[in-house]
Amino acid sequence: MRLYNQLLNEFKREQTGYSTIAIIGQSCIGSVAAMVVLMNHMPAAIKLTLLFLVTILCMAYNGAVLARLNAKTTFNLLVLSVLFSILTIIGSLI
Repeated sequence: MRLYNQLLNEFKREQTGYSTIAIIGQSCIGSVAAMVVLMNHMPAAIKLTLLFLVTILCMAYNGAVLARLNAKTTFNLLVLSVLFSILTIIGSLI
């Protein structure tokens, strides 16, 4: 929890810069997650559900930045999006 608070405070301090950089990184990780899901041989319902969730979470963060939501909401969406994309990548590769 201490690490989270430190990162959140840093994000709040320079929200404009970090949001811009994070859009690029988070979108790249989300794109890789979408590609890995589509390349994986799994039932279509699971594949499309994972693809939907990855896409919605990435778009939610991008929308939060564009809507200039408060720093905590934007940071939480960033963390959620990146963690879900990374877990999806790892899960699809196993």
